[in-house]
Amino acid sequence: MDGALWIAAITLAIGLGVSGLVKAITGREKLMANPRMAWVEDFSDPAIRTIGGLEFLGALGLILPAVTGIAPILVPLAAVGLAITMFGAIVVHVRRGDGTLSVVVPLVLGLTAIFVAWGRFGSYAF
Repeated sequence: MDGALWIAAITLAIGLGVSGLVKAITGREKLMANPRMAWVEDFSDPAIRTIGGLEFLGALGLILPAVTGIAPILVPLAAVGLAITMFGAIVVHVRRGDGTLSVVVPLVLGLTAIFVAWGRFGSYAF
């Protein structure tokens, strides 16, 4: 089970870390050119950068505390934060009527984050 939690955390960290970094450093206009990022038209540039920064920091929080052994309680807390972020993404996509795929991706990521939080708060804590 520990291996599955590591795989889930690393997968989340890579996916959300890259996605968050792109949102944090790319301008709103450039993001709107991507059809999968149409939701950015509903948000200001600072809000998009904040969302990206939170995703990136959450991704770091899934890995660095566990690897360094410094404050490993941050791993499940980061997972909870990412799950909340993905729930917010689901709400935005449903409200916008973006389609099934736009809801499925954050749903899977959110459920994976909940799995990591459950495991790291529970029997498989560091």
